[in-house]
Amino acid sequence: MIDTNSIRQIAEEGIAGSDLFVVEVSVSPDNRIVVEIDNDGGVDIEQCERLHRFIESRLDRDTEDYELEVGSSGLTSPFKIARQYVKNIGNEVEVLTRSGVKLSGVLKAADDEKFVVTVTKKVKPEGAKRKIEVEEDLTYIYNEVKYTKYLIRFK
Repeated sequence: MIDTNSIRQIAEEGIAGSDLFVVEVSVSPDNRIVVEIDNDGGVDIEQCERLHRFIESRLDRDTEDYELEVGSSGLTSPFKIARQYVKNIGNEVEVLTRSGVKLSGVLKAADDEKFVVTVTKKVKPEGAKRKIEVEEDLTYIYNEVKYTKYLIRFK
């Protein structure tokens, strides 16, 4: 069976010197290899094709048969690594916490351990007749959320 770590190393070598980064590598028991890449400016088909050919040149079909798929991280796919959070700072995101709370807000900051989302809430100040909008920053550690993904709105 083909090893996931060896495929990841080959993929990292194939994108070295570019602004691409590996999001995920998976190898199924029947040797279906899926490499997901991303880039701060987006990934085009030529970049996927180049990496596909590079990985294929490092594997031997005579030794082991495999199926290889190289693609970009989908626009509506949940974020899988911290770099995707950093890439989307300033964008509106949807977050589903492990406790089941779903919220949307603007991704304000992210690092290797946590991220911050600014949400807008309507609150009624004491003595006021109307609710006002208030922004609040919520900080989450990555393992506290089930998923975070880019939120697409059509207005």
